[in-house]
Amino acid sequence: MAKLTNEQIIESLKEMSMLEVNDLVKAIEEAFGVTAAAPVAAGIAAAPAEAEAEGPKEVSVYLTNVGAAKIPVIKAVTAITGLGLVESKKLCDTLPALIKEKITPEQAEQIKAQLVEQGAEVEVK
Repeated sequence: MAKLTNEQIIESLKEMSMLEVNDLVKAIEEAFGVTAAAPVAAGIAAAPAEAEAEGPKEVSVYLTNVGAAKIPVIKAVTAITGLGLVESKKLCDTLPALIKEKITPEQAEQIKAQLVEQGAEVEVK
């Protein structure tokens, strides 16, 4: 069997749904007898002061107003979230709406720019 590169693995993960990734993590934990959450918890406990000094590492993006042109905003939400058009429309109809959560500030700014370009008002928390 050919050995996969890190880039190939990452590209295949990008194509998976979150449910599929979760199932993969569980299978890896069972196959190798490890727990994915343990190293993360240790890393968080080791440097809480550093995280506060650097600012937030994870933020959420909220849609607060769709603006005058609702259809382009719905299409942008669909592209950003991966939801269907109906789900995206429902999200845009119930404001403020959580678009993405627990993402880096850089990703949040990109998402905000996409939505603002379509005339929406966005808040990053």
